[in-house]
Amino acid sequence: MFGVIVSGRLVQTEFQPISHTQFLTTIPDADSINHVVVFLTGVSPFPEGTAGQVYFSWPDPNAPPNWQVLGHISNSKPSAIFKVSSLKKLHEIDSFSNTMFGQSNICHNAQIGISIEPIMNITEVPSPSGPENNITFAQKMLENFMNFILSYSVTQGNMLPDPTATYVPLSSVQTWYTNFERRLTQNPNFWKT
Repeated sequence: MFGVIVSGRLVQTEFQPISHTQFLTTIPDADSINHVVVFLTGVSPFPEGTAGQVYFSWPDPNAPPNWQVLGHISNSKPSAIFKVSSLKKLHEIDSFSNTMFGQSNICHNAQIGISIEPIMNITEVPSPSGPENNITFAQKMLENFMNFILSYSVTQGNMLPDPTATYVPLSSVQTWYTNFERRLTQNPNFWKT
């Protein structure tokens, strides 16, 4: 009923039924994967009014599986590509349902679980281009810029006179950084106006 594709590997269709609405497959050697494709094989469609909520559990040798919602597939959306490389940091994830799909032992392989649920119960996953990610990107960019600028900083006593160079006080750059970050936090789209 379901299939998974991981780049550079054969199609995987061996989902084990955990219950009549939950299915599980294991992806071995998952350390280097970045994306997975989950799809309906066409053998049988979802029952009318249902869809498959797709969950992912990243391997962590020191913890039980921690299921994270990736998105969903349905009869009208029979396949989806999910980025999983950003899910590797288990300590940053809420402890959402560690015992879903009957697993409670430590897992060294990635796992994909599909739960057949009524369409109205399907959880939509926010788009990766949402405002939260814009804020994160801008903050990382600002930090990178500040680290770059600070790597060239010298004290006034160590400066060599150069009539062709323009100097900007580091305190001005730091003030700009603080103001930009504050404005970004208050309104993530302020820069668009």
